Amino acid sequence: METIIVQLPGTAQWGGDETGSPELIHLGPGDIADFGRGGAGVRIVLADPGISRRAGQLEAAGDYWRLSNFSRSVSYVVENLEGAGEYLTVAPGRLGAPVPFEFSRVVLPALSGTATFKVFAPQHAYLGEQSVPGGGEQTVHPFALDPTSKYFLVLVALCEPRLRDPSDSALPGVGQIVERLRPLESCRDLTRSAVNYHIDYLAFAKLRLDLGEEATATADGARTGAKRTRLASVALRFGLVREEHLGLLPPRGAARLTDPQAADA
Repeated sequence: METIIVQLPGTAQWGGDETGSPELIHLGPGDIADFGRGGAGVRIVLADPGISRRAGQLEAAGDYWRLSNFSRSVSYVVENLEGAGEYLTVAPGRLGAPVPFEFSRVVLPALSGTATFKVFAPQHAYLGEQSVPGGGEQTVHPFALDPTSKYFLVLVALCEPRLRDPSDSALPGVGQIVERLRPLESCRDLTRSAVNYHIDYLAFAKLRLDLGEEATATADGARTGAKRTRLASVALRFGLVREEHLGLLPPRGAARLTDPQAADA
């Protein structure tokens, strides 16, 4: 099972283009991937003349990853894409700096401004509700979800109708999820593309769904609908989203107070 997933720069974004898919590198514990302008063994290519041919290295370790900075003069920055401006700096020559974020953007200074690529750590472990300290080796949950993340809010909003009424087979569309979450301070800038992104991340990285023939649907809407249906089914079947999680959502009438056209932004 992979520890981290690297989304290569210049490829389609998860959720941003339904007709394509991002180019990804999957790394398991102990695997490494060099990044830089290019050369022998460099897997993450950053095409800028201001970046060294071999600028640094990623190493997957357990449920997190490490970054090494091979530059002698320039620091690199790792941004937490789920945080409020949170980041860490990896100094020149620093080897094996641990990165604790689940969603990260690695930023290198370049002649064109900056060069970036994204790193995801979908197997982050979280303490289970039934975990007992000192009870032996901890069980790793097959679906490691962070209930404080935006992707979890998207999952709760997707499952809300069936949580409130199990007989309700309808699922909210992407625009409805945007409108439902917009009243939350952390989701003021949420867009349809961002929700699609989180749905893809949940489907392929966190829950590792096998959509089978559903994924080959010719219509983009059918393909997206299949993912939403399978996500809700698995999340509810295995209790990943429960009734108490509805408290994470804004009051049900709050969405009406937002701009009705905002959900289509």
